[in-house]
Amino acid sequence: MRERIELSAPGAAYLQYKAEIDQSLEKVLASGRYLIGPELTKFEQEFAAFVGSTFCVGVASGTDAITLALSSLNVGAGDAVITASHTAVATVSGIEASGAVPILVDIEADTYTIDPVRLELAIRHYSKAYSIKAVVAVHLYGMPCALEELLLICKEHKLLLVEDCAQAHGATYNGRAVGTFGAAGAFSFYPTKNLAAFGDGGAITFDQSPAAQKALALRQYGWDETRISNIRGTNSRLDEVQAAFLRIRLKKLANEIVRRREIAETYNTELPSEIVAPPLRHPVTHAYHLYVINTEHRAKISQALSDDNIGWGIHYPAPIHLQPAYQGRIPIDPCGLERTEVAAQRILSLPLHPFLTDGQVARVIKAVRSVF
Repeated sequence: MRERIELSAPGAAYLQYKAEIDQSLEKVLASGRYLIGPELTKFEQEFAAFVGSTFCVGVASGTDAITLALSSLNVGAGDAVITASHTAVATVSGIEASGAVPILVDIEADTYTIDPVRLELAIRHYSKAYSIKAVVAVHLYGMPCALEELLLICKEHKLLLVEDCAQAHGATYNGRAVGTFGAAGAFSFYPTKNLAAFGDGGAITFDQSPAAQKALALRQYGWDETRISNIRGTNSRLDEVQAAFLRIRLKKLANEIVRRREIAETYNTELPSEIVAPPLRHPVTHAYHLYVINTEHRAKISQALSDDNIGWGIHYPAPIHLQPAYQGRIPIDPCGLERTEVAAQRILSLPLHPFLTDGQVARVIKAVRSVF
């Protein structure tokens, strides 16, 4: 059997940066400080500088980042938050953990991100039944949402915008990094993300000090400097080992995203015309966390990839509103979720990570082209 080509390859990063990572691990272990220490402080400063935010608060996961972002902005029990149904369940799980009720709306057919028109309609439809406080906009696959339109809608209806940037490290809108447009940005450092830890991790970006200070307290039991809980918090700390690893990965991120874009451009140019490539919304730069094609030949293409020992994925095979835990239990788009349901039947993720060789990329293209 031919050498395996993985959809994503988190282990390749360790092999690539092994000497630096091993050295950082030894340094942290020898320090005796494993939580809320200097590595976390430095990473928070460096990530804030990378994104262009004033504050960054490291937390235990991307899901916690959504939850604590909302809680820091005083969104919780009795409130409702609108997001897309076409996203990872983590988005909705994070909303629910804050105590708020999620409302799921449809996506734009071409970008797979939340449709501002449907958002507006849902706000007007549900405003009497629910106390809508926020919108969680998911920059899916590395593609920024229609931020200009979303910000105008949120301003008109006095709603908070929280950006789910779990898949969008390095993406920009009008030359400005995602995670700096809304009241908060929530990032994940899951091992397959553009900026990846070797375990779970997350961060929240803010420009307003009160929310950032509240998040700092919430991530550690609501403690103040004397370890008195003035508010109810939780345990959601980004540990020193992961922070040290992330500092190394952050230095490599810009070059890795360049490579992601090179691979995406090769796919764009050489894949068959029968396939719909990931779109580009003006004026954005795509971070290409995933390369997701749209095709009516998904079964044949995925089989051809499997036959050549090439990994593939579907992100996501079932919209949240059709999954057993949520179907019929949470409010959805009053106009239905047809685009979301159609997308789930047609999308397919091809291998894309910065450690793919040109030869491996060519092999993926050949396998896909064989179907046609």
